[in-house]
Amino acid sequence: MTAFARRARATAARMHPELSLVSFTLLGHLEFQGGCRATDLAAHYTLDKSTISRQVGALEKAGLVERRRDPADHRVHVLHLTERGDEVLAQVGNARRVAFRERLAEWSEADLSRFAEYLSRYNETAAGEPARGRADGHGGGGGVE
Repeated sequence: MTAFARRARATAARMHPELSLVSFTLLGHLEFQGGCRATDLAAHYTLDKSTISRQVGALEKAGLVERRRDPADHRVHVLHLTERGDEVLAQVGNARRVAFRERLAEWSEADLSRFAEYLSRYNETAAGEPARGRADGHGGGGGVE
């Protein structure tokens, strides 16, 4: 898992030099949620608010994220991607898809199916859900996140 994490950080750095793996993850979350509060980010990733504050500050300084007042509660600020943030996230996402396609191009259908199954199972258990499938813990379906 350590090698996997190192590889993920290195890949993120190659895909967009100004975007760390953490930054990319936060931008992806903001895109998926359509915006959220910094405290929601801290809770979701189980991080200290000061850590999120530093990360968000760097993203704001880079012009990738902006704060907007919540229309329902004007005391609250919601983080949203800027137009530039959307563009950078799309670039990185496209580069990742190309890299995955290249790496998996030689894999057989059976290997790809098994890999997708394992990723689904990992994602389910990582989210606190029990693995679906056979009684021995193998198998399971569903999409890959």
